[in-house]
Amino acid sequence: MTAFIALALQLETRAVNAAADPRAAIAAAVERIAERVRGSAAWLGPGLRLVVLPEYVLTGFPMRESFAEWRERAALDPGGPEYRALGEIAARHELFLCVNAYERDEHFPELYFQASVILSPRGEAVLRYRRLHSMFTPTPYDVWEQYVDVYGIDGVLPVARTEIGNLAVLASEEVLMPELARALALRGAEVFCHPTSEASSPALMPKAIARRARAVENHAFVVSANSGGLSGIAIPGDSTNGGSEVIDHEGRALARAGAGESLVAAAELDLTALRRHRRRPGMGNLLSRVKTGLWAGEYARHDGERPGGLAAGPRDRAWFTARQRETIERLHGGEGR
Repeated sequence: MTAFIALALQLETRAVNAAADPRAAIAAAVERIAERVRGSAAWLGPGLRLVVLPEYVLTGFPMRESFAEWRERAALDPGGPEYRALGEIAARHELFLCVNAYERDEHFPELYFQASVILSPRGEAVLRYRRLHSMFTPTPYDVWEQYVDVYGIDGVLPVARTEIGNLAVLASEEVLMPELARALALRGAEVFCHPTSEASSPALMPKAIARRARAVENHAFVVSANSGGLSGIAIPGDSTNGGSEVIDHEGRALARAGAGESLVAAAELDLTALRRHRRRPGMGNLLSRVKTGLWAGEYARHDGERPGGLAAGPRDRAWFTARQRETIERLHGGEGR
């Protein structure tokens, strides 16, 4: 299949932070997703093959909860009932479904990760990516040696080779990290799924600028699903509302949604055109001009955020802020004083 419809399905996020029964709230969110995907598939027709859901659409995000509290309240088990139900949605409509959720891992029983999972038309997980850049949530980089021992580097930077092309995920603010998108593109990624929850504006916000840059730099499509509002916590509900979009490999917005729950951000992705673009010599073929040897050596010279910070177990929220301050000090020292 070289052309198909991709949908960034904009849905309201209902936070479970104060829910009396958070598991029931998560189950209700799965039911809403089933209903909205069913309606979207009927509206857009059989060409719909990829649906990307917003960031943490099942639960919202932790506020002041400890690792243990959020694991209990909001984290899913890989292969658990929620993923099985989501897999059934993908199978029922014969499409790939990308969902972002917090999840547990038996190898790291005191932690949780923010995962993006792509479920196939067979209802199976064909990609599981754990977010690598997060301010307050544990990441594989925080338990780096053990994580790589368990999952290998392919488990850290996965690309799913499917009948609709090579799929990868950039989670939320990770679209601002050019190295991650470039690494995934070098591994073959053609379509970046981008579950996000962000401020939307008529002006180009940082993530919107970054989506276009990542598409151009890597000759890749970006399917970006934002929240259609946020409820259940004190943050104003329209702070993360609207702007879901589909970007082509030349940085053009093929479709963009307004505010509220919406299926407007849907467009056809032409893989033949993308692959032709990637194989055409010239100044515009940026991916072929990357000097990997140069940048590998240069990056190794700089002492940025260090791996393994949670190898000894959970830390409180203040530790993450302190780590960032220490990293800034190492990178910049006394500059500007």
